[in-house]
Amino acid sequence: MLKQNLIALLTIVRKEWIRIIRIWIQTLIPPVITMSLYFLIFGELVGKQIGKIGEFTYIEFIVPGLIMMSVITNAYGNVVSSFFGTKWQKNIEELLVSPTSAYTIVLGYTFGGVVRGLSVGFLVTLTSLFFTNLRIHNISLILFTVFLTSVLFSLGGFLNSLFAKKFDDVTIIPTFILTPLTYLGGVFYSVKNLPDVWQIISYGNPILYMVNAFRYGFLGVSDVNIYFALFILSLLSAVLFYINVRLMQSGYGIRN
Repeated sequence: MLKQNLIALLTIVRKEWIRIIRIWIQTLIPPVITMSLYFLIFGELVGKQIGKIGEFTYIEFIVPGLIMMSVITNAYGNVVSSFFGTKWQKNIEELLVSPTSAYTIVLGYTFGGVVRGLSVGFLVTLTSLFFTNLRIHNISLILFTVFLTSVLFSLGGFLNSLFAKKFDDVTIIPTFILTPLTYLGGVFYSVKNLPDVWQIISYGNPILYMVNAFRYGFLGVSDVNIYFALFILSLLSAVLFYINVRLMQSGYGIRN
């Protein structure tokens, strides 16, 4: 049974990778172009008017957040679109009648989202080198944070796809929840510059912890406690994984 599930897991991940590569003009290039515009407009043009944040230029400060933004949106978007497409086309029935376990299916699509999130993050990081010199403070923290974040939002995309009943449902959470939380997650500013009330509100935004942990890996500065940030990432990932597996086992959103 373990061998069967391992083969199933690798097959799902391979299928997702082939899907990403086959339509690379849609999956890999657009986020690179979008982030290049952010680097140019906010980093070069607006950033020169803002000046420095602490000891760093504005573009140095926002680059880690922009890389993380691309990872979040692509890891989430890959899983929600792929798994919902599988449901919509009734291909999910092939998995359901196979001996593949629920946790294997969840892990397979999650790792597929991680692959896309990390691939886009790597390309955006390379692109950022044309605009600024990246500092590396702690490479292990960078890799661990970006991996955990990809896992978390891949699981979030899977949960969204389970609840989605039509294509419009796939875009509601990214548009009305994910995007606002990302922009308010300290990508473009330090929360320490906000009034006290807004600082307290910002600390309730989980994306703030991901962005700051990632930024600390590059610059060595953070608005939050790094260990607490990693704890939040790990806890949320574990909770979402458990919820997704239980929903898959119950057949919610896939058997009706």
